[in-house]
Amino acid sequence: MRTFIRAVLVTAIVIPQLSLLTACASTATRPIPTVSQVDLARFMGPWYVIASIPTFTEKEAFGAIESYELNPDESIATTFTFHKGAFDGPLKTMKPTGFVRDSSNATWAMQFVWPLKAEYLIAYVDPDYSETIIARNKRDYVWIMARTPEIAPEHYQHLVDRVGQLGYDLSKLKRVPQRL
Repeated sequence: MRTFIRAVLVTAIVIPQLSLLTACASTATRPIPTVSQVDLARFMGPWYVIASIPTFTEKEAFGAIESYELNPDESIATTFTFHKGAFDGPLKTMKPTGFVRDSSNATWAMQFVWPLKAEYLIAYVDPDYSETIIARNKRDYVWIMARTPEIAPEHYQHLVDRVGQLGYDLSKLKRVPQRL
């Protein structure tokens, strides 16, 4: 009888928990889906970082802006600027180069230091190219960006929900202070 009760308890308690863990693991390990097509000309220009799971260099970013410009060789000149620690803090600038890796223009490699290239996936861009989500398969960093320094609360929540659906830990997502 004890064996039967133990078997029932294992079935009722342990198996559902394992299923839940497997479901969570599969969300976090499946490849990030990218958008079907990116119009590079429309994607170029400045994007305000609205929220992110920041890299170590961005942890105290204020007024962060990422700007893209298509080079004649089809690489992407990128300028990332922000103030460290406060809006009047020191201005920091990084200038990585982006390289488009697929025909959809949604998978890039971003090179900060030769020869290393970081994965850069355009997981979402709205139809008017005013909001985007940049992700990574490792789910270690993510950026919610917009063409304006502020977006409507319902748009922000929609983007946060999308980030969660990609398998990110939303407790790590931080708003980036922006000025109008």
